[in-house]
Amino acid sequence: MMTPESFELHIADGIAQIVLSRPEAYNALTFDVYRELIQVFADLQAEEQVRVVILSGRGKAFCSGGDVRNIIGSLLEADPAKLLQFTRMTCEVVWNMRSLLKPIIACLNGVTAGAGAILAMASDFRIAAESARIAFLFVRVGLSGADMGACYILPKLVGFTKATELLMTGDFISSEEAHRIGLYNRVVPADELSDVTAELATRLAAGPANGLAITKQQLNAESLPLLKEVLEAEATAQANCMLHPDFKEGYNAFIQKRNPKFL
Repeated sequence: MMTPESFELHIADGIAQIVLSRPEAYNALTFDVYRELIQVFADLQAEEQVRVVILSGRGKAFCSGGDVRNIIGSLLEADPAKLLQFTRMTCEVVWNMRSLLKPIIACLNGVTAGAGAILAMASDFRIAAESARIAFLFVRVGLSGADMGACYILPKLVGFTKATELLMTGDFISSEEAHRIGLYNRVVPADELSDVTAELATRLAAGPANGLAITKQQLNAESLPLLKEVLEAEATAQANCMLHPDFKEGYNAFIQKRNPKFL
């Protein structure tokens, strides 16, 4: 089992806790975080002492998405091959999460946006604080909503109509709305979030590991074979979007704190 350097990993009592720990950047993802998440989720499958995984964020946010300067800024200078390499890497995180035959609980303490919303979406449970607004905001930075399997997985969670709205507008929705449409399993006061999450994790850890694994496997039975193809298609589509002038305009508008002027 690797020891990650870009986030925290704690294992005790059958529960692995992955804690995104860049609170000063609202736990924005870097290249290193992506790479290490891929490896950790792969390693956890063979870690017999781990029966449940909790994914959370330190500070005021769960995860605000990809780091604008660390990732987006550097991708503006990347060639098509490098862009596709990056989008394939992000998709591999989702593949390893869905392939992991152990329950994953996303503990959403605050802002959950972009790739952070994808991490929540790819988890098996989503327990959120009342402050945990969520947005699939890719279109707002000149990209497509087809990112990391969102166009395939999200409609299965909230229905085609609502998924279309979320992916095409990139708007934030409240925790109450996310719960109403079936995206969040539970919404609780912030001071109860850790306890409620721990209670569910403990309950699952005490359950039959094999039975839970088979349950997730069968829940995936129809979708997982196609998911591999979908992730490759979305990786290609998003990499192509990154070559369009709208991607640079989205970045510049964010840095300059103005509204973008897309083509």
